[in-house]
Amino acid sequence: MFAAILTTILFSLSAICGHRSARMIGGTEANFWRITVATGLLAIYGFGLGAGLTGAGLPFFLMSGILGIGLGDVAYFQSLPRLGPRLTLLLVQCLTAPIGALIEWIWLGTTLTLAQLLCALTILAGVGIALAPEEHVKITRRDLVIGSMAGLLAALGGAWGAVLSRKAYEVVRAAGESIDPVSAGFQRVLGGLVLSGLTLWLVRRHAQRVTGHPVPLFKAFAADHRVWFWITLNSLAGQTIGVSCMQWALETTPSGVVLPIIAMSPIVVIPMAWLFEGERPGIRSLAGGAVAVAGVIALTLAR
Repeated sequence: MFAAILTTILFSLSAICGHRSARMIGGTEANFWRITVATGLLAIYGFGLGAGLTGAGLPFFLMSGILGIGLGDVAYFQSLPRLGPRLTLLLVQCLTAPIGALIEWIWLGTTLTLAQLLCALTILAGVGIALAPEEHVKITRRDLVIGSMAGLLAALGGAWGAVLSRKAYEVVRAAGESIDPVSAGFQRVLGGLVLSGLTLWLVRRHAQRVTGHPVPLFKAFAADHRVWFWITLNSLAGQTIGVSCMQWALETTPSGVVLPIIAMSPIVVIPMAWLFEGERPGIRSLAGGAVAVAGVIALTLAR
């Protein structure tokens, strides 16, 4: 449970840093570089002290990264400009946990107690209260359909990514092996890097066809040098330490418990955004946060 809470805090810090880097070079490239930096850092540990690219769970960890980190993030960034940040987060965060719990129950036979289910629903209700738009959002029908489909795809990717990690640990134990969370994080992030790089290349090719002019693949090298500070911090908090902590949590705890806690990340961002960005939270955001925190406290005590 501690690992899931720590993951939530780290992912929240990553979101703040990611917002800064995305404003400088765009979300797709910022996402690519944070995964690239994380892969490099985790590879140093993985090949030096960890399992590297060995172990019975490797195929499952790689596929977990392709779906959870690769597909999930790509779909998220497609939904974001169409639905806006609040609706996108509301859709993705509140769907990922129940989808993950359902997949794990059907595939791995993992069940949650009634108390755990009620606490998880309380957390998601708090997230919903905090993130729900406070006024009517004007969205075209086309953006609503495409944005919603992309958000659903992001939730499916995140859910499948978490459950595949659970399956990977199951395979590792069945083979009589063990793998530390950082090595598992390296194998998972490496899978995400492949799809992230392909997506960036496709986005740049599309932009070149639309404009009729050459478009550089990377903007970061010509941008303000401070972008690398935010990319590195984003990578450390998110894909390096954050993902390793998430793997630590998933090693022993069902995805139906871990994912609702991680869904609190947008709520934890609220005080951070107030501190770093000067964005004052509204009453409903605070109320939703209080409900979600109460759900997490109850979940830590539930059996």
